[in-house]
Amino acid sequence: MQIMRSLRTSLATVAAVGALAFVPTTFADHHGKDGAMKKDIVDTAVAAGDFKTLATALQAAGLVETLKGPGPFTVFAPTDAAFAKLPAGTLDSLLKPENKAKLASILTYHVVPGKVKAADVVKLTSAKTVNGQAVAIKVADGKVTVDGANVVKTDIGASNGVIHVIDAVILPK
Repeated sequence: MQIMRSLRTSLATVAAVGALAFVPTTFADHHGKDGAMKKDIVDTAVAAGDFKTLATALQAAGLVETLKGPGPFTVFAPTDAAFAKLPAGTLDSLLKPENKAKLASILTYHVVPGKVKAADVVKLTSAKTVNGQAVAIKVADGKVTVDGANVVKTDIGASNGVIHVIDAVILPK
């Protein structure tokens, strides 16, 4: 009897530990023990893997520390594929030190102060960016665009804001 109880206890422990292995890594990667977000916008984007070009551009523009700051920020983040749609040579030119201010202007055009979740974005027609200019927001047929770029994923949480993924680089006027 004692052996059976011990075996059941051991099996229950193994089952409980095994169940933990199926907890989504996104929660474990982005939340601390208390459930609070632990990765900032930059670290969250880098961990996602589809924003290497954005991370490089943020570094070149000197904006990494800003977006690692307390925020909150809402970032309309173009993927690597979005940057690849730019005309040939455009990105290489923007990444040059002499174009740092222009690059910073473009990148801050992708950032809105505050934490604006998707449920709030769809109620807007525009939003003022950190750049100082406003992006146009349109909702049609259940799809959201920001200055013509499609929002393809929403509400990626970070400790200092939220990321919405877009399929194009948007440019200030």
